[in-house]
Amino acid sequence: MNAPGENLRIDGARLWDSIMEMAKIGPGVAGGNNRQTLTDADGEGRRLFKAWCDAAGLETGVDAMGTMFARREGADPEALPVYVGSHLDTQPTGGKYDGVLGVLGGLEVIRSLNDLGIRTRHPIVVTNWTNEEGTRFAPAMLASGVFAGVHELDWAYGREDAKGLKFGDELARIGWKGAEEVGARRMHAFFELHIEQGPILEAEGVDIGVVTHGQGLWWLQVTLTGKESHTGSTPMAMRRNAGLGMARVTELVHAIAMENQPDAVGAIGHVDVYPNSRNVIPGRVVFTVDIRSPDRAKLDGMKARLEAEAPAIAAGLGLGIEIEVAGHFDPVTFDPGCVAAVRAAAERLGYSHRDIVSGAGHDACWINRVAPTSMVMCPCVDGLSHNEAEEISPEWAEKGANVLFHAVVETAGIVA
Repeated sequence: MNAPGENLRIDGARLWDSIMEMAKIGPGVAGGNNRQTLTDADGEGRRLFKAWCDAAGLETGVDAMGTMFARREGADPEALPVYVGSHLDTQPTGGKYDGVLGVLGGLEVIRSLNDLGIRTRHPIVVTNWTNEEGTRFAPAMLASGVFAGVHELDWAYGREDAKGLKFGDELARIGWKGAEEVGARRMHAFFELHIEQGPILEAEGVDIGVVTHGQGLWWLQVTLTGKESHTGSTPMAMRRNAGLGMARVTELVHAIAMENQPDAVGAIGHVDVYPNSRNVIPGRVVFTVDIRSPDRAKLDGMKARLEAEAPAIAAGLGLGIEIEVAGHFDPVTFDPGCVAAVRAAAERLGYSHRDIVSGAGHDACWINRVAPTSMVMCPCVDGLSHNEAEEISPEWAEKGANVLFHAVVETAGIVA
């Protein structure tokens, strides 16, 4: 399979301009973005992306989960397409690059092929997966999970946000509920460009992360039920304080992660406290435990320990407890051939690189189940992500997209 010449590059300035233009949609309050899935801002971002795909001569399809697929034909239309992409939805206080770099980096691959007059044997499809973040509708990577057969479509449609609004209804409301069967598409390969969301590449001064594995994850939603009562007049010994229970479970999660080093992590991020009043002892707390490890035995052992010890904490405080699985995926080993294509691209371009394990979940983790898959990572400042202060440099974005360009084009095959 012919590889692109080392002198071939994407247009870094155009890529950066596109990222900045998308960032104008759903602006955050502190310089980032709040473009949560299936909001009006998400719909507007999709329309801009569709307009750019139209201008690049792509044919865009939309499946029943709202995932967008923009296709550039290959010389052999019967050949399975090479897919590339990520997501445009953000956290409530998200950055401008998480997910967006991968979608617009994929679009830049197409634009550069058009500029250079390069034809590939395989078609190339740029993808915007719906609801990767999972903040508004849990779990994360919902559309790619349905695509890979992990979730049922009707179950996904029934997911509710904090206001009780259903995923399927909101998808229809913003006008992006397509008719195409989810998962019907077959892929030759899938590549995803993403910021690292961790500090390793920047700290080591490395240009490119060649992602070989992804951490497995358990999200466990815990509900602790006590008794609401006045904070001033209820004696300490007579309290059934659900907030205290959450604090102790938080300490347990931290201890479990620390005792499973290296690489294991754990925290509590999402919390709802009821009635959330200054002078009322919490009668109910609902929170999500996030535990991760690239080692499946460790990951499942961490979950089992939490499920065994958290009920004892609750019982000691007179609390009721329910633990429900809110999300899960096993540790991922990415396709050796796709990984090799990413590594060869970095070497061909003269970029420093290292193998890396993804600490975050990505759509690529689910797609890896149904197609050969790999990821490209670039550094981000201080490893900060899921924060409006998330930042990367134009140079990092360009190098990541250049590696993506070479890996995708080599896999798709250049037609002489």
